[in-house]
Amino acid sequence: MNPITSTWTGMVPVEDTELCVTDTGGPGRAIVYLDGSYVTRRNWRPVIAELGPGWRHISFDERARGRSRRSADYSFEACVRDVDAVLNARGVERPLLVGWSYGAYVAVHWVDRNPSRGAAVVAVDSAVPYGLTGEESRDRIRGMFRRMRLLLPLASRLGLAAHMTADQHAEINIEINKIAAACAPVLERLTCPVRYVLATDGNFGGSQEEMEAMRAALDPVLARNPHLKISAKVASNHTQILREDFRAVAQAIRELATEEGAA
Repeated sequence: MNPITSTWTGMVPVEDTELCVTDTGGPGRAIVYLDGSYVTRRNWRPVIAELGPGWRHISFDERARGRSRRSADYSFEACVRDVDAVLNARGVERPLLVGWSYGAYVAVHWVDRNPSRGAAVVAVDSAVPYGLTGEESRDRIRGMFRRMRLLLPLASRLGLAAHMTADQHAEINIEINKIAAACAPVLERLTCPVRYVLATDGNFGGSQEEMEAMRAALDPVLARNPHLKISAKVASNHTQILREDFRAVAQAIRELATEEGAA
């Protein structure tokens, strides 16, 4: 395989599982795409197509998503470790991380822990210091997924859910809300450029009011850390943003690459 020009898709072993990874091997900056909680790498296809072959696009299915294998550990920390496993397997030193929803939190935590390795982050409607916590919220989340339990196997085959039980889906959601609520110090420490592409309207499981409160929670952090900026606020909602406003995400990536080249 020519590592510069050939696309590679295969399994990367990590701990007790294997991750399905695609690496286009393009000649430009390596971009690593990090998914939402329950979906697959195919959601990034519009962004990748918009940017074209001049970049090196690396995407992967997280544990028990898509073609990746199941695991005994679906924690947030496992997802952060999976970034290292993919980078090491593909020989990538300074990636530009692009994360949507859950993946944006993974991205900012990874660059916080690896300040010399992360080139920049694009956070797509996420990585903000806001989460639903408390017993009432946990009960709400568990109840929502238990009501969906009969649909989850079909949804997983369509790439809209993980290959997990309803309770496992819920625990991932509960954990990320706790991490999100406490992430302001992480965001304030970041020294690499971070660009946000924010949606409008609500989301499955979250009303318009809740989602707008989430986005507004970013404002104090933006005021305190000049490395964080909003690149665009778009018309689509949280779920549709990669499908309907992929051009805004691609433009944020281009902006960061231009800034890096000028530095």
